[in-house]
Amino acid sequence: MTKLFLLVILFLNVIFLFTPPVKAQAFGFGCLGFVGGYGGYSYQIYQPAEFNNYIDAFNLLRKDSLSSPMTHFGKAKGYRVGVNLFRADFSGFILTAKGFYQKLTEQKDALTSTSIGSTNTTFEVDLKNWGVGIDLGTTLTGALSWKVIDAAILFNTATLTTTVNAPGATTEVHKFNSEKASLGYTVGTGFIFAIIKEYITLEGVAGYTVFSIEKMKYDEGVYLTVTEKSDIIMQKFIETGGFNAVIQLNIGFPL
Repeated sequence: MTKLFLLVILFLNVIFLFTPPVKAQAFGFGCLGFVGGYGGYSYQIYQPAEFNNYIDAFNLLRKDSLSSPMTHFGKAKGYRVGVNLFRADFSGFILTAKGFYQKLTEQKDALTSTSIGSTNTTFEVDLKNWGVGIDLGTTLTGALSWKVIDAAILFNTATLTTTVNAPGATTEVHKFNSEKASLGYTVGTGFIFAIIKEYITLEGVAGYTVFSIEKMKYDEGVYLTVTEKSDIIMQKFIETGGFNAVIQLNIGFPL
């Protein structure tokens, strides 16, 4: 995954390096200067239909002792960090190439009561992706710019961690990882507000992300099944994505 991401970045840099000059354009590395980095908060809606069916079966199996049921998954939050690799100004339209890493998490709990105490079960979904993409924007005022389109290709993986804390017993932790990385994409639009012109900006982007995660693997030959009591392997842990939003701070360092 890391090698593939680096190859894509290298490919983009080679293209831009040999792009012929265009009238009224300015070249540089980074969003705000020669070098630019960014980081911020990310929110993602996703559709884990089969996994939510698994949770329904989990609750049903414990209905007589369940004091707090586990709720459905589908809204992950986390962070995004990245670097703006290239910027060119074409007659008022600014084209930027970028790369980033994103980690999103969602956690749910269930509580069951017995004669010897309460058992807490926690499920945690971690979504990780590498992204490489471009955005095209234009200046509206001295401090405000419109990011007309923000698009990126995503390389996605997922981890499901299950933790069971029972009275008088050792904590049980199991990790299921996606069997293979999947390819996806995101498209959005947003605005950029200049806090310190050409050095620090605040950016907000909203859009739609498409991706999927198939089989989840615990160990060699051991997969997540459609229910706890089933031998049928869950074929699609996450069916697709949905609405996403990012708020980030961009910082430029002129060379």
